[in-house]
Amino acid sequence: MKKILDWFGLSNSKKEEEKARLKKILYEKYVFFQKVLEENNRALTIMADMEEKLSGEYLFDMHYIQHSVKEILDSVNEIIKNLKALSERKFTTLENVFHEIKQKIEKILTSKIEIPETEFTLPLEAIDKDSLLVAGGKITHLAELKNILNISTPEGFVITSYAFLKFIEKTQLKEKIFEILQNIEINKIESLNKGSQQIQELIINSNIPEEIFNSIQSSYEHLCKKLNRRCMVSVRSSAIFEDSEFSFAGQYSSFLNVSGESIPYYYKKVIASLFNPRAIFYYKTKGFSETDMVMAVGVLSMVNARSGGVIYTRNPNNPEADSIIITAVRGLGKLVVDGSVTPETYIVNRKGSILEKLPGKQPKMLICKETGGIEEIPLPSSISSTSLNEEEIFELLKIAIKIEEYYGSPQDIEWAIDEEGNIFILQTRQLRTLEKKEETKVYLPTRIKGAKVLVEKGLIACKGVGYGKAFVLNSEEELNQFPEGYILVAKHTNPKYVVVMNKAAAIVTDVGSPTGHMASLSREYKVPTLLNTEIATKVIKHGQENTVDAINGVIYEGKVQELIEAYGKTKKDPFQETLTFKTLERVLKLIVPLYLVDPTSEDFKAENCKTLHDITRFCHEMVMHEMFTLWDRYQDSDIHAVPLLADIPVGILVLDIGEGLKEGIKKATPEDILSIPFKAILKGMRSMKWPEPPPVDAKGFLGMIAHTATIPEEELQETGKKSFCVVTQNYMNFSIRLGYHFSMIEAYVSENINDNYVKFFFKGGGAALDRRLRRVKLITEILKDLRFRVNVKEDVIDAVLFKYDSPTIEKTLEILGKLTAFTKQLDMVLFNDAITQMYLEEFRTKYIKELID
Repeated sequence: MKKILDWFGLSNSKKEEEKARLKKILYEKYVFFQKVLEENNRALTIMADMEEKLSGEYLFDMHYIQHSVKEILDSVNEIIKNLKALSERKFTTLENVFHEIKQKIEKILTSKIEIPETEFTLPLEAIDKDSLLVAGGKITHLAELKNILNISTPEGFVITSYAFLKFIEKTQLKEKIFEILQNIEINKIESLNKGSQQIQELIINSNIPEEIFNSIQSSYEHLCKKLNRRCMVSVRSSAIFEDSEFSFAGQYSSFLNVSGESIPYYYKKVIASLFNPRAIFYYKTKGFSETDMVMAVGVLSMVNARSGGVIYTRNPNNPEADSIIITAVRGLGKLVVDGSVTPETYIVNRKGSILEKLPGKQPKMLICKETGGIEEIPLPSSISSTSLNEEEIFELLKIAIKIEEYYGSPQDIEWAIDEEGNIFILQTRQLRTLEKKEETKVYLPTRIKGAKVLVEKGLIACKGVGYGKAFVLNSEEELNQFPEGYILVAKHTNPKYVVVMNKAAAIVTDVGSPTGHMASLSREYKVPTLLNTEIATKVIKHGQENTVDAINGVIYEGKVQELIEAYGKTKKDPFQETLTFKTLERVLKLIVPLYLVDPTSEDFKAENCKTLHDITRFCHEMVMHEMFTLWDRYQDSDIHAVPLLADIPVGILVLDIGEGLKEGIKKATPEDILSIPFKAILKGMRSMKWPEPPPVDAKGFLGMIAHTATIPEEELQETGKKSFCVVTQNYMNFSIRLGYHFSMIEAYVSENINDNYVKFFFKGGGAALDRRLRRVKLITEILKDLRFRVNVKEDVIDAVLFKYDSPTIEKTLEILGKLTAFTKQLDMVLFNDAITQMYLEEFRTKYIKELID
């Protein structure tokens, strides 16, 4: 009473100012709440898109991964920021966990090679097996053959990776190149060609810095002195990842029979080829960043080849065969590499016998011109009919086996024999071989003829085909009975289903979204999943055999053998072995897995968040809790609310904080209600015949907000009996007082299924404890029928329903309105369990049969 008198002591203007201030605070809290929901959905949508990329059916590059990660990190940061603003709590642990996960992700994405500072040029003798970042893959491997295995290779030197970095730095090309690369769209040929041309022109038209130019000239002079002649050279690409795990075979340019004076020009041509269209496409789809693209260049004495070719130390189509393949042409071996002629082929047993000779078709050959460069001439009739004799074949066999044994894997080797019969190895790289014979893809119609269709509608969360008996889930408690290889059929999605995902052949639900938490888990576990079928639990019988086609969105009765054979085994996609794909896999391990599944668990804490998905899940639960308890913090304040005139025996005051009521009204009627959830629950309340209400005391109203059930009942009688509802267009927090019991219903209704929820809280009653508990049991059973997750402690009910579409949420609220009237003072008449069951069946039959059917 003192507070009320103090209040009236204020001037009207100050009172109105205070009301406006408090209303503004509550509206801001609601905005924070909406922002969390918005950013949560944004993050989950991006996660779902990134997971879909792991199906192998989509081409993407590192820019996609980096952009998606940035978007998710921004969203999660916004979620935390708005949760803090809403709750006025620090959430320090949550922030620390977020920054730890963020740093781990950024470390994966920003890890880059560090090119050591070296001389601008180095002789092959100075290169060892640890020189990959100095000399690139091709020249490092060549130097290993020369310096470690004592295999004959051309003499020469390397223009180092460090020289490349200094070249683009001194010419101020680095930023220009990176900017062009960022804007290239790899799936558009025009974009690739345009960007490539721009970069190559920038390089070719730039002058080589003087110190690099002088180093090249000095090394060339040293090479000539060593060979005791003015030699022609080959200028060959040697990017740092070339001839490594990522071969880059044929992506870059090399130039043959170059004079000493022309080396600087062709050096620029080679490093410009780092950015030709096919090379850009290759490195982007393989997952390299711009900083990984570094080119060393080998300058090697030219071998004037009588014959040349390639050795495969294993048959790439049958790597188990105990033989090698040698291909050969007359003249320079470039014709073999280019594939422009049919070379001679020799299948040679590794023990030293020629198994098969296949003649070639070589109408032309390549030779070195005396003035530099190479030319193509018709094959002279005076040339020997074969490129290799048996002695040379067996010597090549011996060298090839030696190289393969050194590297421990099949090799792709280029070789040349000069006019004097000397064998030179020009390069070696790892040979790609098939793990098994590739199967022919089977194409099937979207509907299998003769198979009975049960469901042909739904949203695919995880592609695949699953077959098994149906396990129709009625309650979460039944999950521990789920058998291996069954199909889980449920009314709605639930992250708790993770406990059976390693056993499930497929998952099907009536309701759900592909961007929800459970859908994400399905993709992680690669369980074929079909959501939002609407009718699955009605048409699929428990124990019935079914085939789920989560490729075309169809469920068949029985076993559809064609689908199982066609899609039961997946073919390994080469893209899945790329650095890009593996980077996405590594990043998603810190983003997508969901470990915080059960909000009621003691482990549901901020410090136990291991992924960004965990954080979004934790914040989503916290924000709902904060909104549910928000009004506790303002229960001693007087906020301008309008009375509701609705022909029901409940005094209700309504506070609109955002488009929940028509503007400018002093008293509200049902027609003035714009709030979707409040309109739904009021519809249910008004449709019922109410029992006689207890006298309504008009003393006070704001002390009747959120969790008043914790206040002793004698104190409740002193604070009044008015009910109070805070509304916006999509949101409602409704504190309902009916006699001696109290309930609170909070709801959010929107077009986004992931946002929608209803929270229900009930406490109290005026009857004896046994009768109060019977009413609690009745309400609990009805809530379970309505698909709520229910927790009960004595005469307190705490329940939640979430992730249903707006019509379902609205219908549920309408039924809760009916339930409010139906259970008013019902505890007084629940003398025994039989009567309780009678009332339960009455309510089920009259009001919820349509919904649960």
